[in-house]
Amino acid sequence: MKRFLSLLTVAILAGIITLSAYKMFLEQETVITKESKIQPNLIPTNYKVTNTNTTNASIASIDFTLAAEKTVNAVVHVKQYGISRTPRNLMEFFRNGGTQERRIQGAGSGVIITEDGYIVTNNHVIDGASDLEVTLNNNKTYKAKIIGTAPQSDIALIKIDANEKLSYIPFGDSNSAKIGEWVLAVGNPFNLTSTVTAGIISAKSRDLDESDDKVQSFIQTDAAINPGNSGGALVNTKGELIGINTAITSQTGSYVGYAFAVPSNNAKKIIDDIIEFGGVQRGILGIIGSSINPTTMEKYNISTSQGVLVVSVSEESGARKAGILEGDVIREIDGLPIRKFADLTGYVNSKRPKDIINVKILRKKKELTLPVTLSKYEIQKYNLDDVGVEVMNPPKGYLKNFNLDHGVVISKALNSRMKRYNLKGLIISEIDGIKVTNVLEVKQIIESKYKDDDITISLVDQNGKKREFVFQ
Repeated sequence: MKRFLSLLTVAILAGIITLSAYKMFLEQETVITKESKIQPNLIPTNYKVTNTNTTNASIASIDFTLAAEKTVNAVVHVKQYGISRTPRNLMEFFRNGGTQERRIQGAGSGVIITEDGYIVTNNHVIDGASDLEVTLNNNKTYKAKIIGTAPQSDIALIKIDANEKLSYIPFGDSNSAKIGEWVLAVGNPFNLTSTVTAGIISAKSRDLDESDDKVQSFIQTDAAINPGNSGGALVNTKGELIGINTAITSQTGSYVGYAFAVPSNNAKKIIDDIIEFGGVQRGILGIIGSSINPTTMEKYNISTSQGVLVVSVSEESGARKAGILEGDVIREIDGLPIRKFADLTGYVNSKRPKDIINVKILRKKKELTLPVTLSKYEIQKYNLDDVGVEVMNPPKGYLKNFNLDHGVVISKALNSRMKRYNLKGLIISEIDGIKVTNVLEVKQIIESKYKDDDITISLVDQNGKKREFVFQ
């Protein structure tokens, strides 16, 4: 009996020890607590209100419906048709004859800007078109005609005759648009008509091409823009036009978060020029400028990292006459801050020759404001690639040798075929029956033509003899 009690006691102790060890080392403790009523102490990142007229607006509190209703009926679907002439075999290719015609089609968007049917779109939407077709949001379709183009800025003006007052979008002030401001992109991506997407302005004065002949100062947005949106509207929440959707940056060809629009101020100025003058009137300061970097700051002893450094000033330019010098830093124009070169070009390109702008410069740590009268932009040389020659503005008195008061000079041949002839120094007096007086007029005529149009030039030789040649 004693032995049994001893064994029982040992067993009980062993069980207690085993249970304690399990509780201590193996079993995970489960704790049940009541939900705390204490709220976390959250501090908003922008908790100080500096403008008593503004409210703390969230996405949910922003109403996009008013802007959408105002604009969706004024954005149209633009379809273009052209003729592609291709040889049917190698024999036709070498003989340059007997080509096969094939109709091609492209599509994009456009924005009605007047109730009588003027429409702004991108130049690349209508480039090469022999026929244009515009479809309104109510499915009515009209033939359109090209009024004028500005290929450098990728803007074109077309018109339809609708015999009724059309909905249109009023221009807003793109200079007043702010980074972070909500915008809508309205267009026809992938032929999905009347599509509205929302986003913000991600950046301003964005330059995508650093070449000198491109005029770029885009508004960047993250509103979804895809193929087919080109030429459509970028509007603010008031329904005002602040940009013409133009391009995207993508490795796939579709939207990945970066889209770009021509600012409305620039587009409006181009349109007004086309209507009033038949072509774009570009005003220039007359400087060669550079963005500021550590190297230029040290070289020119500049105390600021923002602005445009004046590298050189053209003789007889408005900048030279106003007193702008090499080494000056342009900080503001008409009160608009200038942080980089795209800011400057974007604003100046919204002005015309003879317009006066107030330029604030930094010179040796002193600020000066100088009124500058803009000069007329004139290109000096232009390649007539289809003809195979380069032309330039005639030197003073040169045309008298040909008994002419207008024309441009052939400065060199561009291909082996044209190099066979002694064309250097001869005068092109007309293109397609239109008198030309400078290279800019030549450029405007050529860029207003369709890709497959023939070009007729009137050539005047040293003896004053005029001959006409047709180039395909």
